[in-house]
Amino acid sequence: MAHPHSANPSAPDATRRSERSRLAIYDAALALVAEVGYPKTTIEGIAARAGVGKQTIYRWWSSKADVLLEAFLDLGEQAARADGHEPPYAIPDTGDLAADLKQVLRATVDELHDPVFEAPSRALAAEGVVNEELGRRFVAKLLEPSLQLYVDRLRSAQDAGDVRADIDPRIALELFVSPLAQRWLQYTGPISYDYTDTLVDYALYGLAPR
Repeated sequence: MAHPHSANPSAPDATRRSERSRLAIYDAALALVAEVGYPKTTIEGIAARAGVGKQTIYRWWSSKADVLLEAFLDLGEQAARADGHEPPYAIPDTGDLAADLKQVLRATVDELHDPVFEAPSRALAAEGVVNEELGRRFVAKLLEPSLQLYVDRLRSAQDAGDVRADIDPRIALELFVSPLAQRWLQYTGPISYDYTDTLVDYALYGLAPR
């Protein structure tokens, strides 16, 4: 009788192998988009770089857009966990709305300057303008969840009496998020802590003399 631990001792751990392949595919997709751009990135190229067959990719995703979106989402989650943040994510609520918004926007500045994030996010944003389906997915999977965090924090500020009760948080957040996105996408000026701090001050306190 064979020893119970000697049967097929080298059987691969399918779950672990699948996870390794998935992460290799993420890394390959992000790297290729940074090197050759989204239009020239292909499923075949991702598969070759990841060391997997292209059918492995098609088994999990239907298009390169799906691969890149999921890879970018995973990249953000890994970065958040590295900073000690676990889902569900939230903007800090210290009771000081201006300080909390400045903190999260400064973190956004850091991310926008990080080459690991910059290349794929620029590729997704640019391609989403001309590719309607990708644009919808980019907004739904990546932008809206982040914007909802601002909505939640602004509603908390409303409850605390720090923001007028009649404002629409979804519109209000655009006062500081949209200018930052426009400046970053169009290279119209430097992205810095001073810039985002100023956006928060202008948005919260207005332009008229106090």
